[in-house]
Amino acid sequence: MEQKENIELKKQGDIAWYAIRVTYSREMIFKEYLDGHNVENFIPMHYESTDLGAKKSRKLVPIIHNLVFVHSTKRSIDTFKSELEVRLPIRYIMDKATGRPIIIPDKQMQDFIAVSGTYDDQLVYLDPVSLMLKKGDKVRITGGIFSGVEGVFVRVKGDRRVVVSIQGIMAVATAFIHPSLIEKIE
Repeated sequence: MEQKENIELKKQGDIAWYAIRVTYSREMIFKEYLDGHNVENFIPMHYESTDLGAKKSRKLVPIIHNLVFVHSTKRSIDTFKSELEVRLPIRYIMDKATGRPIIIPDKQMQDFIAVSGTYDDQLVYLDPVSLMLKKGDKVRITGGIFSGVEGVFVRVKGDRRVVVSIQGIMAVATAFIHPSLIEKIE
């Protein structure tokens, strides 16, 4: 419901967070393009280790290929789409219920970036379609590196974690959070 209300509030010229799909794992090329145009964007990343014989390499790579979150106006993104159409096709991720591009609320995106931007090895990324989250208590983390982040309190892999979800796209679960650092939001 919040997603539909948020879409109705946004006008063509309003800046919002959009989920954009980029073809053929070219999300980093699109990120470079956006950075070159001073457009705020975010790609959830993590460190991946590869074995190169005697050497081990640790490289920062996207968690989900083909996904870029863009903080801009719809009009600007439409301009990027037409400029890049031939060499780098991009598409909005659409809300199936409304048929409109998904708009992520600013607070939800800030919380998502606060958690996934840490590159912590203990983060667990979750697909909201395959993960059947039961309705949990809405909580706020009151201390530590995730202080101020709001999400849903759940158990994932046996640990107490806070899940920050972007509706229909993905979710990220924090590392273990001690119960003394969590307050219930009424």
